[in-house]
Amino acid sequence: MRFSCELCSSNGLDDCYQGAAKAPTTNMTDHEHDHDFHTGDAGAAATFPKQCSALRKNEHVMIKGRPCKVVEMSTSKTGKHGHAKVHLVAIDIFTGKKLEDICPSTHNMDVPVVKRKEYQLLSINDDGYVSLMDLDTCDTKDDLKLPEAELGEQIKQAFEKDETGILCLVVSACGEEQILGFKNMPNKE
Repeated sequence: MRFSCELCSSNGLDDCYQGAAKAPTTNMTDHEHDHDFHTGDAGAAATFPKQCSALRKNEHVMIKGRPCKVVEMSTSKTGKHGHAKVHLVAIDIFTGKKLEDICPSTHNMDVPVVKRKEYQLLSINDDGYVSLMDLDTCDTKDDLKLPEAELGEQIKQAFEKDETGILCLVVSACGEEQILGFKNMPNKE
């Protein structure tokens, strides 16, 4: 991932610092090297490889470019023309759609890095966007919408009638984020 400096218009830290090193007599102000590094994953890979035969039920895997949870696996015997094949049936973790794939058992599959985090629900606006607070850092998150259909309605009803607060489970993988569950906050008595 490349970072660009908005203040000095360099194409990245290398350009900015190299320019300063090449011309030490130039008076560069402090703001020219203030770079903003607000990234959610610090450049970490969204997936990692895993041999198809090593995958297990309830683990995650990428199928057709989508992060999925394996719900069924079966292995066929080695044929005369190659390796044993693994038949995977999985559910997209964000859409709930069923996806299938067949691959050689020795083939490497991409496994998504799936992160789960609970946030306190602060508000729900008229457009369905929620304001969430990270309980560890007290930072707020305002870029997620309530889920469609039944889960969204359940969260809305629980939020309107609950006095202790609601915790929303946010799952993120491959650059996508979505609220996939909720629960009442425990009483602090």
